[in-house]
Amino acid sequence: MSDSASHSSGLLASFRVSGIPCSAHEVAGMVASRRLGPLEAARASLERLRAVEPALDAFLSVASLDATSTSAISPGEPSSTLAGVPIAIKDNICTLESPTTCASRMLENYRSPFEATAVAKLRARGAIVVGKTNLDEFGMGSSTEHSAFKPTRNPWDLARVPGGSSGGSAAAVASGIVPIALGSDTGGSVRQPASFCGVVGLKPTYGRVSRHGLVAYASSLDQIGVLASTVRDASVVLEALCGEDPLDATSSSLPPPELLESIDEPVDGLRLAVPAQARSGANHPEITRVMNETISALQHAGATIVDVDLPMLDESVAAYYVVAMAEASSNLARFDGVRYGRRAERPVDLMDLYCRSRSEGLGAEVKRRILLGTHVLSAGYYDAYYATALKVRRLIKNAFDFCFATTGAACHALLMPVAPTPAFKLGEKQTDSMAMYLEDVYTVPVNLAGLPAISVPAGLGRVADAAGPLPVGMQLIGRAFDEATLVRVARMLELACAAACSPR
Repeated sequence: MSDSASHSSGLLASFRVSGIPCSAHEVAGMVASRRLGPLEAARASLERLRAVEPALDAFLSVASLDATSTSAISPGEPSSTLAGVPIAIKDNICTLESPTTCASRMLENYRSPFEATAVAKLRARGAIVVGKTNLDEFGMGSSTEHSAFKPTRNPWDLARVPGGSSGGSAAAVASGIVPIALGSDTGGSVRQPASFCGVVGLKPTYGRVSRHGLVAYASSLDQIGVLASTVRDASVVLEALCGEDPLDATSSSLPPPELLESIDEPVDGLRLAVPAQARSGANHPEITRVMNETISALQHAGATIVDVDLPMLDESVAAYYVVAMAEASSNLARFDGVRYGRRAERPVDLMDLYCRSRSEGLGAEVKRRILLGTHVLSAGYYDAYYATALKVRRLIKNAFDFCFATTGAACHALLMPVAPTPAFKLGEKQTDSMAMYLEDVYTVPVNLAGLPAISVPAGLGRVADAAGPLPVGMQLIGRAFDEATLVRVARMLELACAAACSPR
């Protein structure tokens, strides 16, 4: 076995450091019953972080024990459903005690004067933030190689990417540093790294979770999501995050869902739609094999599989990148070197200040997306590109609604791969932007439609040049604001595939 493979195997040791269980649900239960002190879990998490972080590069900042102790609550309080649970936060979500850099030189030393609503809600439940995780700069990437500071490595094979843009959060959960982490999902940035790292990645319905404190990339697509070691853990966190927020006008006024009451109850008469486009010949053979085995396992568990045709999915990548880049061009205009962020030294005039501050502070991928977004919004191109992409977006939403609500194909959820490949090698797609963008082919339709979706580990793929087997996730897509059914189906999938893929 190579040194890389040996080291990678070592990183997969259990989170049971000093007797701490790996499940957030178990940690909270032990703290609530006073069998474990909140800071004991935090210390174990930080010890694990120090042991594996030099190989992974998953974190951009790490909390001190003094900082974590201020956020710990007394065990046994009624609100402490996450009491003492160590968590990690993607570094495009604002926190008070650590910088919020978005993995960009532009915000290298930026400290937010406020905390994200999502983080505040988790602290109120007793969670302890142990650090901020690495990402593709401003969330723009699918490999966490576009960080301005360092690439993150996949715990299963250190020569491979963890996915992106929430790669740091996925690697932190997969390597046992924390049982749960927050990420953000604009076009698959929670689900794809979850698949690559063999963990659960849950993206809620657009508006279900407040975006206040999430640094905007594409505002109509962005959504805070959860990476966790189990479907139950992801559901615990989502229950804590949901609810209307007066600081976010796009947050839903619907009451938060009760996810845990029925999570272990199988869905009666479960019907899953499988789009013909998900069986693409462009999929890696191991993705196809795992999907077929997943379908067989779900059928054995009583599910009915319905084949459907969703031709608009083929247009989703093009529509997504027009919409996302246009919104990125608008959102990132605020980083101009004047109000906050990187400021060029000794500018000769205002235009020089703008140009040099942005040129020095923003990475190549971010610049590419801003330029393309500005182009599609410009006079003479707006109707041809942006307006057309919005029409395609509506058709994609209509196609999903058709599957859920009409004809004999009416289903509880759709099943498809998360990505067309398992984790690829570091540097493999760095010079081919189109190949990198096509990694999102199965995830971006969900964001365009604003639907909830979850990635669940479904099997292990055998890739010839890998250090060992690589995890493969399958994606379930649910009806808008019906996360309760989605997590029940995901729990069925998790149980059906439990023997096939375990990251620990």
